[in-house]
Amino acid sequence: MNDAVVEVDLVVNEVRHVLRIEPRETLAEVVRDRLALTGTKVSCDAQVCGACTVLVDGLPVSACTYLAVDAAGRRIRTVEGLAVDGVLSPLQASFLRRNALQCGFCTAGMLMTATAMLDDVAQPTREQVIEGLEGNLCRCTGYVSIVDAVLEAASQ
Repeated sequence: MNDAVVEVDLVVNEVRHVLRIEPRETLAEVVRDRLALTGTKVSCDAQVCGACTVLVDGLPVSACTYLAVDAAGRRIRTVEGLAVDGVLSPLQASFLRRNALQCGFCTAGMLMTATAMLDDVAQPTREQVIEGLEGNLCRCTGYVSIVDAVLEAASQ
């Protein structure tokens, strides 16, 4: 780290962290490297694939390009924050039941994007789910099982 550091106060998965970081550090770097929350994946570094998606104040953001200093004072939720006391969220459970993951690289981003979507639209149509997941790429599943899992979770 160089001499240009700032102190940031972040609330990640309901836990407060006060960190000294370089202003250029991305939210993905901070949650992965400093907080050891490695569920957030980094792939494209260009807001294209969605693997790094986390929620900031309930909205999905690409953590690979979102500066951590911009998250100061906001509530951040990563995939590790979806399960409560070891119990999977309904969406996570649906992903398992529907086999909506294969290699798993895109899964965290898909879950976070779908979580925000379901928070906004409790009973989305198939078309709304497809449109809502548009910014998340998957090379393995073909998306059908992912869409089915989101719809199943919405029906619960």
